Amino acid sequence: MKRWIGVILAAVLAGVAVVAVVAGNRGEERPAVAVVRGVIGSEKKPFFDDPRVRAAFARHGLHVEVDTAGSRQIVTDVDLGRYAFAFPSSVPAAERIKRDRGATVTYSPFYSPMAVATFEPIAGLLAKAGVLSNSGKSHQTLDVKKYLELVAKGTRWDEIPGNSAYKARKRVLLTTTDIRTSNSAAMYLSVIGYVANGEDVITSDAQIAQIAPVLAPAVLDQGFSESTSEASFDDYLALGAGKTPMLVVYEAQYLAHVFAGDGAIKPDMRLVYPSPTVLSKHTLVPLSAAGDRVGRLLTEDPELQALAAAYGFRTTDPRAFAGLVAKTGAPAAADLVDVVEPPTYERLDKLITTIDAARP
Repeated sequence: MKRWIGVILAAVLAGVAVVAVVAGNRGEERPAVAVVRGVIGSEKKPFFDDPRVRAAFARHGLHVEVDTAGSRQIVTDVDLGRYAFAFPSSVPAAERIKRDRGATVTYSPFYSPMAVATFEPIAGLLAKAGVLSNSGKSHQTLDVKKYLELVAKGTRWDEIPGNSAYKARKRVLLTTTDIRTSNSAAMYLSVIGYVANGEDVITSDAQIAQIAPVLAPAVLDQGFSESTSEASFDDYLALGAGKTPMLVVYEAQYLAHVFAGDGAIKPDMRLVYPSPTVLSKHTLVPLSAAGDRVGRLLTEDPELQALAAAYGFRTTDPRAFAGLVAKTGAPAAADLVDVVEPPTYERLDKLITTIDAARP
C-alpha cells in the first residue's frame, strides 16, 4: 500500500511541476530573437563579440552575427546579398556601397582618428630626426611632410645621427596594411596623398599621375603587408619593434587595451598622431529592415554607445570616452585640429590602382 501511495504522490507532484512550467512560460513573454548578419571591418570584431554587446542586442530581440573583411574588400569582393548590413570603416567606402545597393540612409555611430603605434626608442629617434614633436597639449605629433622627406631620401634607421637605440639597417617606413584590401592603409594613403598634393584633397586624375610616383615608395617598399588591421596590430603587440617599429593604426585599437587595463600595452609603447590626420568614420549601410535596426541601436542606445567607448571609439556622446581617458590616463588627443578629409572613393581607388601597378 505504501508503495502505491508513493507512486501516486510522485505523479501528482510531476503534474504540478508541468503546470507550473507551462504557466510560467505563458506569463513570461520572452521576445523573439531575430538573427541579423552583417559584414564588418576586422577592427570592430572584438566589439561585436563582446558578451555585453550581444546581450544588449538580445534585449532588443536581435542576435547579431558578423563576418569580417577588409573595408575595401567589402565594396569590391563581398557578396552583400547575404547580409543585412555592411559596416566598413570609412565614409567613402560606405557611400559607394550605399549607391551600389540603393540604400537610403547610413549610420555613423562612432569614429576613430588614424594614429601611429610605436615604441619609446623609436619615438626618440624620430624626435632627433625632426619628425616627431610635442603638440603642446596631451599628445605627440608626427609631421607627415618631414616623414615623406625621409622616405624620399631612402633614409635608414642606422643613418639617423646619434642613433644608439635602434640600429636597424631597414628603411624608415611606416608599416600599413595592404592598400588593396584594407581601409586603414587607404586612410594613410589619403593623408600622405593630401600632403604630396600641396596640402589639398586629391580631385583629379592629373594630380594622381603626378603624386603616385612620390607616394609609391612609402607603400611598396614595406614589403609584405597584412590584409587586415587586426592582424597587423596583433603583430605590433606580440613581436615588438624588431618587426614593426611604426604601425598605422586606428586610435581605438590602441586605446581599447589601455581602457581594459589588460597589460597588452607595455610601458615602452607609444601612441602618436600624424599631422595631418584623418578620421575613420565607421559607417553602417543597412541592406534590410533588420540591418537598419542595428544601425539605429548602435547610434542611439546609451548602453551600446558606452560599450563602443570602452573599445576606444569616439561616439556621438563624447562624455563616456572622455571619462575613460581621465580614469586611465590614456595618451589620447583631447582635440585634433589638423584633420583632413579623404578623397572620394573613386579618386582613392584610382590612386591605389596606379600605385599598385608600379609593383615590381
